[in-house]
Amino acid sequence: MIAVDLHEPDDFEAWRSEARRLIGLGTPPDAVAWSEAGGTSDLFAAPSAAPAGPAREVRASRAFVELARSVVLHADPARLALLYRVLWRLQDCPRLLDDAADRDVAALERLARQVRRDIHKMRAFVRFRSVTDDDGVERYIAWFEPEHRIERYNADFFVNRFASQRWSILTPRLSLHWDGMTLLEGLPASKADAPDEDATEELWLGYYRSIFNPARLKVGMMLKEMPRRYWKNLPEARQIPDLIAGARQRETEMIAIGASLFEDAAPTSLEAVAQGIAQCRRCAIGCNGTRAVMGEGPAHAALMIVGEQPGDTEERENRPFVGPAGQLLDRALGEAGIDRQAAYITNAVKHFKFAPRGKRRLHQTPTAGEIDICRWWLDGERALVKPRVTLALGASSARGLLGRTPSIGRERGQALVQPDGTTVWLTAHPSYLLRLDGAAREREHARFAEDLAGLSKLLANV
Repeated sequence: MIAVDLHEPDDFEAWRSEARRLIGLGTPPDAVAWSEAGGTSDLFAAPSAAPAGPAREVRASRAFVELARSVVLHADPARLALLYRVLWRLQDCPRLLDDAADRDVAALERLARQVRRDIHKMRAFVRFRSVTDDDGVERYIAWFEPEHRIERYNADFFVNRFASQRWSILTPRLSLHWDGMTLLEGLPASKADAPDEDATEELWLGYYRSIFNPARLKVGMMLKEMPRRYWKNLPEARQIPDLIAGARQRETEMIAIGASLFEDAAPTSLEAVAQGIAQCRRCAIGCNGTRAVMGEGPAHAALMIVGEQPGDTEERENRPFVGPAGQLLDRALGEAGIDRQAAYITNAVKHFKFAPRGKRRLHQTPTAGEIDICRWWLDGERALVKPRVTLALGASSARGLLGRTPSIGRERGQALVQPDGTTVWLTAHPSYLLRLDGAAREREHARFAEDLAGLSKLLANV
């Protein structure tokens, strides 16, 4: 058994040098005992010997090298042996990494994903607090507890992001110190070495409260992206329980504010709705210079279809659902046996919200407040058309109909009976399908077709 010890557990170049040498010697994986500084080594392993003859050529793809750079940063001591085993196998099977079902390859990918996630979390959840050094210069200090050995890897990110400031990031394994010119590495630290708060804390907390959108709250997704173990080091985290608890009330207040902007009587005809939305300037979208797009279809249709907002093509042609998403919808409706010409089609938001990019206009999702303001016009259309069933395409249109932002994943394909006796049927927006490819696109197309088939059955029975 040959013993190989890495003095720095995140030193990829040291691992690569030793691995190449051992492969060159023809040393099989089960004859190597890998260890790292501070770890446990094999008592029966002997120090690595120098090669007795010419080493054989070592082959490794660029994909493996990049994967290995990430995996070396993982905290699992078994990662070094796993990497060497895969490198050994690559010599006889150069396309091994293409086999996602291979046990070793799957294990490498899993470790790499965990490292990438930890890298992202450090960049997202480091919170600096201001202190004044003995020389009177301001310094920013942060405390972070990474799961893996990512501190050195992330150092360049923080240097580039905060190049003009002096800062320190303290972790249980080491400390990073930037003085504006030089990056230095220091000793391990503890949370007690970092300041508790600073003068800007309340400013940041106020900003966080102001951007917290109760209409977009998805607790499960939030916990996935911001796991509770990070909360203890995030100043804003102490507000989260209260913000979640009050989310429904704040959402109700937002809807009420949107409705209160309209003091006029409800429109008495679809022509009045068309005139009203053309002149509406109650939100920023209505003031962006685009034309409002009115719904179209039979004035008393049994089915109303509601999208999010007109797109670039719809705004130019002044008709709803005539762009790529509308063409996909037409095909899907036809396959489900639903006649588009017999349906009234409109949008929850009547103007096109976009961001200019050169000559292009890129779609932007309307905010909950903008949807709530425009809901007054959508309610007017529904009251006039009196559909028995309304198809909501996507979460934004569903909010315009239900007054809340539902989970499309949980509530799609269900008949949601409203207080007025009408039924709302939810599914994904066809533009979502256009953004997918491969297996995901096939899967979501099948779900979309299934939802419309269910809608067809519902229409036959109402």
